[in-house]
Amino acid sequence: MPSQEDLRRMLLRLDNGPYPAYKDIKGSYDFPGFRLIVDHVQGDPFAAPSRMRVRVPLDVAGFPPDLLAGEARVVGVCSFLARRFHREARRASRPSGSGKSGRIDIDAPGQEVLPTTAALVREGAVELRFTVGLPARGRRILGRAAAEILCDRVPELVSRALRYRNLNPAEVRAAAETNEDAEALRSRLPELGLVAFVADGAVLPRLSGVDPRPLGAGAVPFESPPSLRVEVDLPNRGRVAGMGIPRGITLIVGGGFHGKSTLLEALELGVYNHRPADGRELVVTDPTAVKIRSEDGRAVAGVDIRPFISNLPGGVDTAAFSTQDASGSTSQASNIVEALEAGSRVLLVDEDTSATNFMIRDHRMQELIAKDKEPITPFVDKVRQLWEERGVSTVLVMGGSGDYFDVADTVIAMDAFRPRDVTRQAKAIAERYRAERRPEGGPAFGAVTPRRPLGGSLDPRRGRREESVRSRGVKTVLFGTEEIDVSAVEQIVHPGQLRAVGAALLRVRALADGRRTLAEILDRIEEEVRQGGLDALTDRPVGDLAGFRRFELAAALNRLRTLRVRSEAGRD
Repeated sequence: MPSQEDLRRMLLRLDNGPYPAYKDIKGSYDFPGFRLIVDHVQGDPFAAPSRMRVRVPLDVAGFPPDLLAGEARVVGVCSFLARRFHREARRASRPSGSGKSGRIDIDAPGQEVLPTTAALVREGAVELRFTVGLPARGRRILGRAAAEILCDRVPELVSRALRYRNLNPAEVRAAAETNEDAEALRSRLPELGLVAFVADGAVLPRLSGVDPRPLGAGAVPFESPPSLRVEVDLPNRGRVAGMGIPRGITLIVGGGFHGKSTLLEALELGVYNHRPADGRELVVTDPTAVKIRSEDGRAVAGVDIRPFISNLPGGVDTAAFSTQDASGSTSQASNIVEALEAGSRVLLVDEDTSATNFMIRDHRMQELIAKDKEPITPFVDKVRQLWEERGVSTVLVMGGSGDYFDVADTVIAMDAFRPRDVTRQAKAIAERYRAERRPEGGPAFGAVTPRRPLGGSLDPRRGRREESVRSRGVKTVLFGTEEIDVSAVEQIVHPGQLRAVGAALLRVRALADGRRTLAEILDRIEEEVRQGGLDALTDRPVGDLAGFRRFELAAALNRLRTLRVRSEAGRD
């Protein structure tokens, strides 16, 4: 196999040659202590940078075996290594020349700790995948600069970021143990009868709406109310205490700006683990929890929304409801039914992002508009049925309607970011001031009808390309000529998740034969990723994919405007 010096000589020989000649360096090279693999060479200095990997044998990397014992620890350590490499690469990068010349980069993690393809432990080695902008002047190769990057700077980066002896042992251990503790805590939720846990001392507020780092000065540490305090033993931290949110129906109430939505947001992202010192590293939520909101204008394909909406004017079919421009109420109904179809056991709802007419219909409005003239059954009349019949819990931020006191099991009041258990007071108020409104939910919740996607409605072609799938940040997937808007899917936190979702949509297309239900397709893709990692979604190694849940994949599919499905009744 070619060596480090062979690569250096090749790059020096290419100096001042035409840029496409860089493709000659594709392949593997033995360096002292690691292997460099050049997977893809950019064809132009202005194109996406070249993709590369380094593989360091575990015995050379020198990590204590206990730090890599178990998947949770491995994912925590890999997230740490990707952050470390990113920091060191920014220092080592000296962009010069045309386009992306000289830039070394890696897909860096955010506050959440996700399995990624940027950093892996496999086949007895630590593997990092990164990109390099191969340097050029105009479209002529800068061979000496390239040799300095690949043969000098990259080995320095490997030593600084992947050799245990050059890392802070306490930081590496914290990454491993924090992730393991979060996984252990989340796994305990079912036996404790909880849908979520918020540790005492957690810092829930963030710096801003666009900066997810924890708020520093002025942040109020979380303190659980005694009646909801739960203690749990964790593998590394030992016994921790915090607020347990029980299964059932939980209201989060309080005045404006007192922390209701901040708590709900922490619960939304509690489906993921968080890095050490994030403030939310011991805030965990049932992994099937889905944030529900209204979403005017979204597409809906064949969803049975009869539990909430029926008898629409004009005879519109709500047993297999389809539209290219959903209203607030029809979109929120669809979002709930789609979440249930995908297997959610916990719904998270904030009145601020909900359709008012979907959430409540008060007595006066009932008197004015008879039920046979109102197609919407409000959520207040269905939320109890969801729990009692289907075992689906709801955590709901509600500041404007006390009618939900009647159906709630637990009521938490946020007061200056401090929670209080006010369940007894809320129930006493509900008893004293009995609601005049009449329940409209009927005797049962209703069916969640499975849908069978039709693969022919997923067309990834664009121009001459048979498959063109790209993403933009955490808001958009470009699937063929279609633009899928997932800006309202609030539990997508990293661009790599959306890139992986885009790749998974191609698997959906291959599996969608009109016979498999959506849930069966999601099960199949989950199993493929479980067996083969995120690499199972691509035909070549890439370093920019991050772990996603079945719910975000389903959300993207459901918002594809060309999607067609077959319902249980056989309608297309």
